[in-house]
Amino acid sequence: MLKLPAEELVALIQSVFPRFDTDRALAILVDVPREAKLDNPAWKERRGLAYEWYAALNEARASIPLERVELVAYADVGSNNADLPEEAIVLDVPPPDMAAFLPSKGRPTTFSRVFAATQLFLAPTEFSTTAPLKVAAKSHGFRAATMPGFAAAMIPALRIDYGEVARRVEALQARLSQADHADISFTVDGKSDHDVHFDLRRRTAHASSGRFPDLGTAGNLPSGEAYIVPYEGEGGEESRTAGTLPVEIDGEVVLFDIRANRAVAAHGEGPQAQAERSHLAAEPAYGNMAELGFGVLADFGLEPIGEILLDEKLGLHIAFGRSEHFGGAVGPKDFSSPAAVIHLDRIYIPQAQPRITVNAVVLGYADGRSERIMAAGAYTIF
Repeated sequence: MLKLPAEELVALIQSVFPRFDTDRALAILVDVPREAKLDNPAWKERRGLAYEWYAALNEARASIPLERVELVAYADVGSNNADLPEEAIVLDVPPPDMAAFLPSKGRPTTFSRVFAATQLFLAPTEFSTTAPLKVAAKSHGFRAATMPGFAAAMIPALRIDYGEVARRVEALQARLSQADHADISFTVDGKSDHDVHFDLRRRTAHASSGRFPDLGTAGNLPSGEAYIVPYEGEGGEESRTAGTLPVEIDGEVVLFDIRANRAVAAHGEGPQAQAERSHLAAEPAYGNMAELGFGVLADFGLEPIGEILLDEKLGLHIAFGRSEHFGGAVGPKDFSSPAAVIHLDRIYIPQAQPRITVNAVVLGYADGRSERIMAAGAYTIF
């Protein structure tokens, strides 16, 4: 298994979090299965990795420099980007395999206390903490690198030229922020064409370059994407996002009808289409077009590994569900329960959706200009 030696871990923290004089503490967050049947080998390996990072960084904290490094564990929340629980446990030992054993392994605390006392966070968790940490970072002024689904196979993505990554990401961010809309055309199985018009008015794009130089910010690591929330109609005018979005799920192509920035129907004859119809019926907020994202890491020779954290940074991706953590309007209040809250990325690269080709992405601007930024799944602007 690939590992980061202590000196590389220290260098990573120093690169990801440029130094502020107020930096005193780093917390490594790790979620623990509520039930043994929910566990999996990758999750178990990640908990071990989190402990190794904690031990190494705690030993080397003076060279970062920091006064304190903690390992903070909590019972899993059951879905990506759901709110964190109130209670947590500070550990000095490897995390147990079940949350029921946490109280006997460490010191109880609350996330409110952790957020108030900690300036830097790494979160190599099973379920993404990006949304709740983005929200909390704004209130508490800390910085957080979220690493949902992180695996040792992602370590090469921590070693690339993030200066060049930042240049590309910022070029995309500038274009998306200026754009009035984006038109994306897809082909399924080389024969049927589908198009979606994304309404980008009243929105500002974000750059996720793998570095957090500003207080009160949180985002993914590894990183390398620019993203924007399509206009959702919260300003009183109906969103213009509309069209037919194809998504390949376990080999089956589901066609989503998009109207006013919501998936309102899922067409297909197979079990995945039926599951998507059931999900939309039970949780209409799941159908929200929550993110239009453009990853750049495929151009650096990286390959998908089956984890969204890395794979979404390789190319075009479109997310369903929660958006308020990115500056949108749909949040936990719009779902039936905390466990139902979701932000789910669909990634349009050949390895993830081989039956679907991204023919073109064209940005349109308010002054009437248009610009093709992708053709045949590749960027045309770099």
